Amino acid sequence: MEKRLITLTTDFGYEDPFVGIMKGVILSVDAGARIVDLTHGVDPQDIRGAALGLNYAAPFFPAGTIHVAVVDPGVGSARRPILIECEEAFFIGPDNGVLSLAAERKKVKRVVELANARYYLQPVSSTFHGRDIFAPAAAHLAAGVSVDDFGPAVECWTRLEWPKVAKNGDEIRGEVIYIDHFGNLITNVSARDLEALEGQKLAVAVADITIEGLAQNYANAVKDYAVVLNSWGLLEISCFNCRADQRSGADIGDPVHIRSAGQ
Repeated sequence: MEKRLITLTTDFGYEDPFVGIMKGVILSVDAGARIVDLTHGVDPQDIRGAALGLNYAAPFFPAGTIHVAVVDPGVGSARRPILIECEEAFFIGPDNGVLSLAAERKKVKRVVELANARYYLQPVSSTFHGRDIFAPAAAHLAAGVSVDDFGPAVECWTRLEWPKVAKNGDEIRGEVIYIDHFGNLITNVSARDLEALEGQKLAVAVADITIEGLAQNYANAVKDYAVVLNSWGLLEISCFNCRADQRSGADIGDPVHIRSAGQ
């Protein structure tokens, strides 16, 4: 049987040895494990940023992939470690919402608490559950351990609330939900949300700037801003040869207003 793939998403960065240690634990349990680094550049303690990245990455992995996400400001507290089994994937991490967007897209079958200490690395640290709980669980699951063996079923688990897009006549209001490595401002406004303004030239306002028109690609942002529909299917504001966040002063949570440029 082909080994299940394991992906890792963390806010551990690339300078410290924490990611390598997690991989060492996985390989100690299952030397044949296949591991993919999704990202370790999540901003420290940015649960929503990690959840968004995982949400839009998970659909591109083979069925049966095990996704481990460790962005865990509550490590060592009463928050539970969980395993979510979905129709086409598994998600392992803290019960703080970091798994919720991706898991619900994959249709959740069941959720269990990682309570069976048999599958922990002992002794368990109060500050590094990525090493002592989540990495071993992923390795044992990839090696064929049944989901039922990890612990009891969980009925209620933490879900992140997706910011809602408001529509008032021909005006659409969203918000900046993510800023990527290039400083692009990614909003919660999807292509479907823009259907009410189909065929019209858009005016997109954020912070103190307004950009008119929807560009086909980043190249249209020469010496200025551009608004594009990105690879996630979301409205994004970019800037040529600079960071849109720094130039505009916009930040996560800032409102974004969209209307017809003719109004």
